[in-house]
Amino acid sequence: MSDKKILPPAMLGMLGGGQLGRFFVIAAHEMGYKVTVLDPDQNSPAGKIADVHLCAAYDDAVALEKMAQGCEAITTEFENVPAATLDFLAKSRIVSPAADCVAIAQHRVKEKNFIRDAGLPVAPFVVIEQSSDLPADGHDIYPAILKVARFGYDGKGQARVSNQAQAQAAFEAFKHEVCVLEKMLKLDYEVSVVLARDMDGQVAAFPTAENQHLNGILDVSIVPARGSQTVRDQAQALAIKVAGKLNYVGVLGVEFFVCDGQLLVNEMAPRPHNSGHYTIDACVTNQFEQQVRAMARLPLGNPRLHSPAVMVNILGDSWKHGEPAWDKAFADTSLKLHLYGKHEPRPGRKMGHFTVIGENAETVLKEAMQARSDLEIGQN
Repeated sequence: MSDKKILPPAMLGMLGGGQLGRFFVIAAHEMGYKVTVLDPDQNSPAGKIADVHLCAAYDDAVALEKMAQGCEAITTEFENVPAATLDFLAKSRIVSPAADCVAIAQHRVKEKNFIRDAGLPVAPFVVIEQSSDLPADGHDIYPAILKVARFGYDGKGQARVSNQAQAQAAFEAFKHEVCVLEKMLKLDYEVSVVLARDMDGQVAAFPTAENQHLNGILDVSIVPARGSQTVRDQAQALAIKVAGKLNYVGVLGVEFFVCDGQLLVNEMAPRPHNSGHYTIDACVTNQFEQQVRAMARLPLGNPRLHSPAVMVNILGDSWKHGEPAWDKAFADTSLKLHLYGKHEPRPGRKMGHFTVIGENAETVLKEAMQARSDLEIGQN
């Protein structure tokens, strides 16, 4: 495969049709590219605006052959694409990120072992493959969180446990799937860094975001993070080290815990990240344009933050009394609303987000929290 730049109007491929794929299609179209989306949902947000929507399973041989023949380069919007799919496409096309990077990020045991073996700080953990692996009462790991190794996201596939009996019950509830038992730590706060890395190892890192979660789902991201400059800089440095150890090409999100002022790597996402949505409105180059640039072998764009920003997720819960009061959102001239075009709202489903930008970080946060209240986001 050539390392030659892929220029418009070439066709790019996207595995996955959710909101991350939709923003990728928008960025690619603005840059002059065409996009083929492979997603089994006929109502997929990305598929609805793509040039070609292959409505098929991710292991569908005919659809994959069409994608391989029609696309110059292919990427993904989520980490649970079958490894065999990525391997097949990589035989004839540029696939970014590489299948081996995705395989690490999609499996918590591989991910935790990779982080530890790379010499990066990580919370204490124990791999649970069978009941006998569960530590006895009195072990330092308790209290802990039991997390399934695969297909867990937004708080799903996780259980808080205080002793062996609770861990056993959770392990049985997870049908004895391989899990990671991770020590529950007292957190100062959580941060994340989204970065792009090209095939030559050049990195463009976005500013560190401070993240707040509600029921296991990202609720608010504040940029720049309000912690110390030292923590912000160290988070970027650690995220860049993660990307380098992976020999990663593409956009990568790395999440961190901050405990007693020290950073611990929590997990990574081999794709644009929810906490990086602020880049659409607050940075010179957004994370989705960087995704296009990395896969097309173009120079990475400038990630500079031009305005303090606060991003707030909008979940399907906000529709419980009917359509949210969008007029209130549009009344705030510093608020940028992004709805994902999903078929129907459901509790916990990410339906959109908004970002408030401005010159003063405190004012921006205050405005964003007022808008969150006006739209009844995160309220019962």
